Amino acid sequence: MIKALIFDFDGTIIDTETAWFVAFRDAYKKHGVDLTLEMYSQCIGTSLKTFNPYEYLITDLNLPIDRDAFRESVQLQHAALMNKEQVRPGIQAYLEQAREAGLKLAVASSSRRDWVEQHLEQLKLKDYFEVIRTADDVAHVKPDPELYNQALDALGVHADEAVAIEDSPNGARAAAAAGMHCVVITNTITGTLEFEMPHQRLSCLTDLELKDLISNPLVTTV
Repeated sequence: MIKALIFDFDGTIIDTETAWFVAFRDAYKKHGVDLTLEMYSQCIGTSLKTFNPYEYLITDLNLPIDRDAFRESVQLQHAALMNKEQVRPGIQAYLEQAREAGLKLAVASSSRRDWVEQHLEQLKLKDYFEVIRTADDVAHVKPDPELYNQALDALGVHADEAVAIEDSPNGARAAAAAGMHCVVITNTITGTLEFEMPHQRLSCLTDLELKDLISNPLVTTV
């Protein structure tokens, strides 16, 4: 029996991922470098340890770039792009229906807590979640399952009693490693990536009624 839903944040609740990629891609172009999605995808849904788009031009390509100015320009571009973004389709309805059905709700995000909570408050969604776990709470972010394991423990449910809502391969790997059912709702960027883990894949949550997910949360690949 499904008792809880655990949502990723970036790219899942609101599409921050596309805005980040566009901002970095445009910034790289100014320095004559082509940032490919394959390269950028290494940091989607996880930490910047494998690929740090802020540092790559400086540390790997040895370009004479002012680190602080570069970071500020990317973040300003991202903020401008995010002004056009809204909560992804189906998210609000799922949260309302889940609360009405008595399901427990949590967020498990590889981003920092101040980032996640700031945006949840701006979107007026924070009050839906009784548990929020972020990079500040764990030693290892996704694809490690620690974020999901902590969220499950805090909610007081077992892995097979919860469904993860994700958008990225790293997030899907984390959910699978935690033993959870996983629904992937890809966005413009993650829709082009490969998902090797079993999951139910949708373009958005409006394609799957919550009651159908709860009654038959089978892990399938679409």
